[in-house]
Amino acid sequence: MPQLIFQHDDFYLFHKPHNLSFHQDGDVSGMCQLVNQLTNEALLPVHRLDRMTSGLVLFARNKTAAAALSKGFAERTVKKCYLAISDKKPKKKQGLVKGDMAAGRRGDYKLLRAQDNPAITRFESSSIDEGTRLYLLKPETGKTHQLRVMMKSIGAPILGDNRYYPQTEQSAPTTPTDRGYLHAWMLQFEFASQPWQFFCRPLAGQKFSTETSIQKIDSWQEQLAEANARIF
Repeated sequence: MPQLIFQHDDFYLFHKPHNLSFHQDGDVSGMCQLVNQLTNEALLPVHRLDRMTSGLVLFARNKTAAAALSKGFAERTVKKCYLAISDKKPKKKQGLVKGDMAAGRRGDYKLLRAQDNPAITRFESSSIDEGTRLYLLKPETGKTHQLRVMMKSIGAPILGDNRYYPQTEQSAPTTPTDRGYLHAWMLQFEFASQPWQFFCRPLAGQKFSTETSIQKIDSWQEQLAEANARIF
């Protein structure tokens, strides 16, 4: 069930649980329907997350706020940080991944060498277990499956991502796959001439909850948090 993180006169910020579709799927309510039920309002989504991804999602309470907040995403003034985990050794442990994305036949995407309209992601990582790394992902664009494809491109597909990292390729049975390990952790934007920054740590996932993971997440938070940061 979605969890209300912050309420403003013009917007809400929610935590979306993993394995929840953003829109209604048949008879099953999605994130949009559930937050409307929780608030008894007709909220307007400003951005979205994939089904497997948990974390911060922003909803506007009126059309004026929706237009202003959506403009920030369109103009790339909104800063986003995600957390991810992989049990594969990456080709590089930090840096920049940039390239066009092309849709495949089965709804997946792949990263191209061309850079006409590229997906751009900066990242760094830290070892949290033998053979397992925690990643801090900073997307500068917002393309479909961008982070999932980017992680696969560096040889470190996201643990529990059955589309880009099939279970047959995962390190079974020692690697737990209790969820897809991608979490929208930080959101920073300006609204009504006021800066806002929010952090929300993962609420589920064994690998996100280990002592080494928590210590590294806290360390990154100390580096990134502004004076006005709201931490949940």
